[in-house]
Amino acid sequence: MSKVKDMSLAGEGVRKIEWVQKHMPVLEHIKKEYEETQPFKGLTIGSCLHLEPKTINLGLTLQAGGAEVAMTGCNPLSTHDDAVAGGVDLGLNIYGWREQDDEEYYQTINMVLDHKPDIIIDDGADMIMVLHNERTDVLKHIMGACEETTTGVHRLESMHKDGALKFPVVAVNDAYTKYLFDNRYGTGQSSFDAIMGTTNMIIAGKSVVICGYGWCGRGLALRAAGLGANVIVTEVDPIRALEARMDGYRVMTIRQAVKEADLIITVTGNADIINGDDFKYMKDGCMLANAGHFNVEINRPDLEAQSTSVKEVRESIEEFTLKDGKKIYLLADGRLVNLSAARGQGHPAEIMDMSFAVQALSAKFILNNDLPVGVIKAPDEIDYNVASLKLKAMGIEIDTLTDRQKEYMSNWQEGT
Repeated sequence: MSKVKDMSLAGEGVRKIEWVQKHMPVLEHIKKEYEETQPFKGLTIGSCLHLEPKTINLGLTLQAGGAEVAMTGCNPLSTHDDAVAGGVDLGLNIYGWREQDDEEYYQTINMVLDHKPDIIIDDGADMIMVLHNERTDVLKHIMGACEETTTGVHRLESMHKDGALKFPVVAVNDAYTKYLFDNRYGTGQSSFDAIMGTTNMIIAGKSVVICGYGWCGRGLALRAAGLGANVIVTEVDPIRALEARMDGYRVMTIRQAVKEADLIITVTGNADIINGDDFKYMKDGCMLANAGHFNVEINRPDLEAQSTSVKEVRESIEEFTLKDGKKIYLLADGRLVNLSAARGQGHPAEIMDMSFAVQALSAKFILNNDLPVGVIKAPDEIDYNVASLKLKAMGIEIDTLTDRQKEYMSNWQEGT
């Protein structure tokens, strides 16, 4: 049972899935283990994730563990129709296609919920929101959920604080092997892959403004500097702002930064980061991109209100002509540029190998434990397991503590 755009694309989709499987050794290790132990036999797992080859591989790993898997997308512009068709061909239930409208987006979330899943894997918490607001009939089936991204974790923590959350959620995003690698190295590389591939513009020599210096912002700044950009960081957190300055970047307010920017990338998880009169202060030709989860960081209605014309000049690039004649360029409709732009492929497979390994192991953690309602960090044991498997796959060996060293570290009288 599935609803996709074109099943004739299945062959190409399967080839892409097989390619990423070769570069996701940790998830493949878990898949083999799950094939033998069948931890999810008789259960249904529903997901709302970016539908692309690496995500399909996560679905196949859960399927190998005995689960019935139903999947939909968490972003209307990030779905790869060939990967979706390939996943259906390999036995997954998938509902989604690229460029869904809002009504179709929520319809497909409900189609997954019609499977009455026992465990949810979400990215941005949209499926969990629908569960609590519209599909309370399914709540009784839910053992727990996993949340993939920073924005989703923040939403769920707010829900729990208000007493609205009805089941435990493992904050996969807060696992070390997720945010230290996925958010930093994954977002850094994939965003610039998409920006450069879509615009065919050079980064070296440009002034690149990074709005937000969380782990994703750190990764973007690192990659921008490596590409030869003049990096400017904007922040509201004084500690992060100080860190950015000591990492070698210029730090200033958004109003100051937009005057110098050739490229602005928002990555805060908050709304209206670029809005109002900010657009009036930008240079002619300034490009805007968003690497935060939702398309609310760059206020498109404000930009439209100040424009005399809007037109697509290249796939995933819109040109806004302001009343003073300046032209501003918005990439990927202000949605996640690394997944929604014309050349957006998402994070590298080697990075998502760790993130999705944490997802697969966290789903089993929910199954095997009586967890309290709330937002729970993935256990450190999962992190260390994933990191150890990744090192082994890379052919790297590390040292271990001797008994003497363990004793020294645990004895407070040593050294006195």
